[in-house]
Amino acid sequence: MNTPFGPLDWIVVGLYFAVVFGVAIVATLRERRGTTEDSADYFLAGRNVGWFVIGASLFASNIGSEHLVGLAGSGAASGMAPGQFEVLASLILLLLGWVFVPFYLKSGVFTMPEFLERRYSAGARWYLATVSILAYVLTKISVTIFAGAVVFSAIGVPFWTGALIVVAATGAYTVFGGLRAVLYTDLLQTFVLIGGALAVTLAGLSAVGGWGTMAETVGPDFLDMWKPATDPDFPWTGILFGAPILGVWYWCTDQFIVQRTLSAKSIDDARRGTILAGFLKLLPLFIFVLPGLLAATLAAQGRITLADDNEALPTLVAALLPVGARGLVIAGLLAALMSSLSSVFNSCSTLITWDVYKKLNPGASERQLVWVGRLSTVALTVLGLAWIPFVEAAEGGLYVYIQSVQGYISPPIAAVFLLGLFWSRLNAPGAMAALLGGLALGLGRLTAETMGADLGWFTALNFLHFAIVLFLICTILLVAVSLATAPPPADQIAGLTFATASDEGDGVEPASVTSRRRIDLVLTGVLILSVLGVWLAFS
Repeated sequence: MNTPFGPLDWIVVGLYFAVVFGVAIVATLRERRGTTEDSADYFLAGRNVGWFVIGASLFASNIGSEHLVGLAGSGAASGMAPGQFEVLASLILLLLGWVFVPFYLKSGVFTMPEFLERRYSAGARWYLATVSILAYVLTKISVTIFAGAVVFSAIGVPFWTGALIVVAATGAYTVFGGLRAVLYTDLLQTFVLIGGALAVTLAGLSAVGGWGTMAETVGPDFLDMWKPATDPDFPWTGILFGAPILGVWYWCTDQFIVQRTLSAKSIDDARRGTILAGFLKLLPLFIFVLPGLLAATLAAQGRITLADDNEALPTLVAALLPVGARGLVIAGLLAALMSSLSSVFNSCSTLITWDVYKKLNPGASERQLVWVGRLSTVALTVLGLAWIPFVEAAEGGLYVYIQSVQGYISPPIAAVFLLGLFWSRLNAPGAMAALLGGLALGLGRLTAETMGADLGWFTALNFLHFAIVLFLICTILLVAVSLATAPPPADQIAGLTFATASDEGDGVEPASVTSRRRIDLVLTGVLILSVLGVWLAFS
């Protein structure tokens, strides 16, 4: 597997790093106006980003370790079923663009915890900021660094050397340029990662002898995305009812994703960016899950050795591609990892700066806020490296590890955001009851799993089914406590729910709004039909 890189491969990878740094520097210096210590520019790219950049960034920043290492590995072990999370994401992105984005942009917030404070209370803000920062270290930063190290080790670079290279390169331009550098490098990396992953897929199909040979080798079960309700990892009931709960949290309320839409110059740009990202999210099924099946096929044919499912994609790169092409594809894989890592660095540092430091120091200057953000990024790299040994010890595969941890923390957050938009009666005591109650149950499940304790259905239930139960419990707590206490003041919820929303503040003429929304509605319909087509094709 560890086929050495040739000089041409290293030249290609070196050129890739040079171009990424060049794009980051040019984008940052060209767009800055006046002072270089502007928090709105550093954390939200000046709020003047167009739809295409937003859509590409939503896609590229999401494509991280769970795709390059975990998703391909799960594909090698389980077939096409893990791709359900990617296909569902296309629909959830529509929810972000049509339902959530108008409230976020009209409120003018910098972060999701800030929005939660406006809708409920300061306690809700502190909860979300704390949980989000911890989740980024546990499920994003360290796992992405780990995945980068796996990619490097597959081409002969020592594991920890690869981890340090990924951290140093990504941290450097993120610290320097903030969100603007992240967005424009994401735009470049979208094309690089799609091209690289597509090259691997085509080479793999050619190597195994075509789709028919692969299908015959892996069997029809591997090509069916809909598994029985008793399946230990991807039951159809969990996919249909549990996965959307994780999706609402991740795509509609998580700072890591939503920060891209907050940088939009208009609601229309943000919404159209989410639609573009929705179309792009159909690709991972074919360029990340499918290579896992191809790796399993080649392993069954005895043509490669697949010691670890998590190494499926890097193994294909090393085994199938010639010198030079390997460097281009590895550059694509690193593009995805660096895009995801830079995004989480910037988003997490935004939370630390805006929801912790500025909250405790309301008189902080713009310069202080930017420097706190930069120093936070440096600290996060250290924490991410320190957590890698725990990620290595995770059982069940990298992709399942990430999804299961998210399944335990997402239901209470999804409940208070989603229901809070639709029902004005929900209040701060109800939100805190749901958040804290959900946290206790989620941490209880995670702790029991980690310790190997058998607590009956509480630990035996599939994590997606557990997410459904937890969401229902949190909903009951949210509603019951809210109805048992005083309703929120009218001025607090003004503009933050559908019942109190206003059409003002869009910044776009009515005729233009109608025209753009008509196009967006057509594209939304096409995307929904595309998702249904994929489900029918693999059922």
